[in-house]
Amino acid sequence: MNWHETVVALIDTRSFSNLWFWIVLAVFWSSASHWVLGVPWDLVLRSKRVSGLAENDFRVILRINVNRIINFADIFEYWMLSIGCFILTALAVLGFGYSVEFAQAVFLLVLPMSIVGAASIITARRIQNDEKNVKATQRHLSRLRFFVQILGIVAIFFTSLWGMYQNFQFSPLG
Repeated sequence: MNWHETVVALIDTRSFSNLWFWIVLAVFWSSASHWVLGVPWDLVLRSKRVSGLAENDFRVILRINVNRIINFADIFEYWMLSIGCFILTALAVLGFGYSVEFAQAVFLLVLPMSIVGAASIITARRIQNDEKNVKATQRHLSRLRFFVQILGIVAIFFTSLWGMYQNFQFSPLG
């Protein structure tokens, strides 16, 4: 096997049979679960246990990220919605209408992450309203993290089911 065949085999467009797709899926969801509104989850836990410097760091990082998210959402709200809907629709049509497996894989990655993005904007607005109350802020972040984890479990489950179905279709048994 020469180098060209090795590269083509490594970057296979049959996404569901490619190890890189599953690695990306795992990294997406573990990152989304760990970084809640851009704040590392261990910092949230540390601010719950130890007040003082850890709580101050938590407040500063959270305030910066909440303000960035809300500012970005306020400026580009309609653009994000329209471009996001266009991209999701194009991926759905290409993937499921025209059976492009790469578009299916990207759709199954992007759709749940867009839901996470919308939930993050909603939570950022709630936190901005309760900015002074640290316990309420930590509760909002805990709820968002729990939602992201449940959504991740559901998304990984359906993605793996769809991936197994696609792999079975192209196998010699199917």
